[in-house]
Amino acid sequence: MSPIRSATIAALASAIVATTLAGCQFGEAEQDTSPILIAADLELSGAAATVGQTYQRALKLKVDQLNSSGALNGREIKLTVKDNRSDSAESLRNIVDFSSDSRVSAIIMGGCNECAVGATGTINEKRIPTIALAASGAIAAPVAERRYVFKLGPNAPDSAAALTTELRRNNIRKVGMLVSDDDYGQEGVTALKSELDKANISLRQQRIKTTDTDVNRQVQQLAAGKPDAMVFWTPPEQATLAATSAQQTTFRGSIYFDAGAAGDLFLGPAAKATEKATLIFTQTMVIDDVIATTPAKAARRQWFQDYTARFGGYNGSSSFAADAVQLIADAELRAGGEIGKVNRDGIRDVLETSQMDGLSGPIRMTPDNHSGLMPQALTTLVARNGRWRLAG
Repeated sequence: MSPIRSATIAALASAIVATTLAGCQFGEAEQDTSPILIAADLELSGAAATVGQTYQRALKLKVDQLNSSGALNGREIKLTVKDNRSDSAESLRNIVDFSSDSRVSAIIMGGCNECAVGATGTINEKRIPTIALAASGAIAAPVAERRYVFKLGPNAPDSAAALTTELRRNNIRKVGMLVSDDDYGQEGVTALKSELDKANISLRQQRIKTTDTDVNRQVQQLAAGKPDAMVFWTPPEQATLAATSAQQTTFRGSIYFDAGAAGDLFLGPAAKATEKATLIFTQTMVIDDVIATTPAKAARRQWFQDYTARFGGYNGSSSFAADAVQLIADAELRAGGEIGKVNRDGIRDVLETSQMDGLSGPIRMTPDNHSGLMPQALTTLVARNGRWRLAG
């Protein structure tokens, strides 16, 4: 055998051995180490900036936790955020930009109902999986027209049912309702009236715009009707304004908040006006009052502590953002497809059958229901000494 041919065979053999060893020992040829890019369209300025900023903090914290956990099989989540300025037209532009970037696995939208509902057509046309944190049921239904759209957060019928249970338990016969004039508010009026009719409880309502910063007139009109209780079905800032306004009227009945009114754990300047008020929300708001008897409860307590340690306070809505990141990360890892390329259809398919005991509570997505927070996630909280506590 010639020296040249001998050397060639030896070199080829060495290359085969080296490749085999590398594949066996490190699996580098099979492992996907590309980043998981999640885009977020949030209200970082404008009327809903407080909630949007809460979501941004929660997203960053959850991404940091997952990236340092070692649970992503050598991959890392990257987060890209755009401010929609609480404007649906700006939000839609953001969605178009995100969906045009082939590196983006999925989108998380913030708390703007109008933004999320207005973007559903584009999201489906662009076939990009999206989880909205806004409350309106029209975001995720009808499912046939919302195949790529999912929703995390309390649903109006579940919140209305829980509120009515509390109103009935406290022998309330007459309710005044202050409600935001948007999709979620309309859903709330319909759902609560249906439940109250069954319980023979009367309902009067006053509407406010989501941008209103003065609700005195509407609250005074409700108080003039002498209700036994007032229900505030509005965003957090307006619910706080309403409670303060009610204190300045002749109304001395009970105050109830829908889940959409949940905000910070500590009530600050509104503590006196909200004392003994009832809030329907998830247990994560008061998880420090709960004994961690299950892994899910332990995880919620840890999230509460981590968020509080980093940001100096707690906001109940933060858990929805964190759960959205977890759902997308899990779906990305399970979706399969070509290494280094995003499989959006696969991610959508996995999201549609996702089940998780999340930080917000039990989450179940199905092909018939893209709004995953289960009714069991909601509980009753009471304001005591300037903060929310578990009722009972």
